[in-house]
Amino acid sequence: MALNVKVGLIGLLDMLKFANLAKKREQYIAASPAEEIKADYPINNLAKAMHPDYQPLVIDEIIDHAAAGAKTFVFKRADGQPACYFRAGQYISLKLPIGDSFVTRPYSISSSPKWALEGKLAVTIKTNPGGFAADWMLENLKVGDEIKGTEGLGSFYYEKHRDQKHVIALAGGSGITPFLSMAYAIRDGIEDFNLTILFGSRNEEVILFKDEFDAIMAQTDKVKVVHILSEEEKDGYEKGFITADLIKKYAGEDPYSIFICGPEAMYRFVAREVEKLGLERKYVRQEFLGATKTVWKQPEYPQACRDKVFKLTVKQGPNETVCDCSSNEPILVAIERAGIKAPSRCRSGECGWCRSRVISGDVFVPAETDGRRWADKQCTEIHPCASFALSDITIVVPGEYY
Repeated sequence: MALNVKVGLIGLLDMLKFANLAKKREQYIAASPAEEIKADYPINNLAKAMHPDYQPLVIDEIIDHAAAGAKTFVFKRADGQPACYFRAGQYISLKLPIGDSFVTRPYSISSSPKWALEGKLAVTIKTNPGGFAADWMLENLKVGDEIKGTEGLGSFYYEKHRDQKHVIALAGGSGITPFLSMAYAIRDGIEDFNLTILFGSRNEEVILFKDEFDAIMAQTDKVKVVHILSEEEKDGYEKGFITADLIKKYAGEDPYSIFICGPEAMYRFVAREVEKLGLERKYVRQEFLGATKTVWKQPEYPQACRDKVFKLTVKQGPNETVCDCSSNEPILVAIERAGIKAPSRCRSGECGWCRSRVISGDVFVPAETDGRRWADKQCTEIHPCASFALSDITIVVPGEYY
């Protein structure tokens, strides 16, 4: 069937109207009141409360898990406001003043989202020998100290339209923290799914949050925790490591999703085991891996660059700083050690918050933590949190965000 479309010609009057648009706009602006808009818009206030530039936090309580080499830091809002609400499984990035440096570190929230309504939240930090931040926090932070933190970040949480109703969580060490938050959320009626946690520890003594999980399981049958001990054989515990056979043993017959969180060595072992299950990729999810601590073990890494120290030139606005940069550590670590305040959040090459441009020099970006967009790669943009120097380099770094 033919379609009749009438197209009007642009006449002289139409052209005159178009030419006078700018003049008319200026007249309207000049005629408008110059008073400041003071309307209180609830939706804007909610947005600011949910997504502030930062949360001013103060340490309200420190819980020592001495046997596990960890501490839980309970924060309250320093301004008395409710803490930003978050999804169970998300993390916050803390800004830490260490010596002459300001560093950021992401930590999974270990408390229930319900706590946020009471103005508090908690993170649990485990000792990390040789690390730059964790041990400093464990040794130096005390009740009453104030720290800036972000809102809840990341997508490592249950989503009913994406994940199966049954989640098998694979955890090791402090990687248990997001699953503790999920368990609390299920108990509190905030989340609705079945959670089976396979939790690997060296021995019974160092198990983190055993009493807390026992209490949760006594309150809801939707949460189950199976402890796997690698160095001890004991009744009531599985012995060894988290394998495909062990996952099958506790998964049951219903469809399930896999969530993974733990140290780098566990990720690499468990990834091979999960592949044996033949699950669709969308049902296997893991928290950010973090920058590798052994970059020289990555495929295609040029071994001649291992253990080298290069010169890093950092341009940030009108400022330029030259510092040493170890090839074994992410470029962001060198930036922070030099006292440069640079933005970062996930520190895993994913979020893009630290995105910077390489002006000269060579860098290595491990494929497993290369979260850059295609266009960024073409324009020599990198994420310094997960990129490693292979020569003297010069980069342009954005200013800090809080």
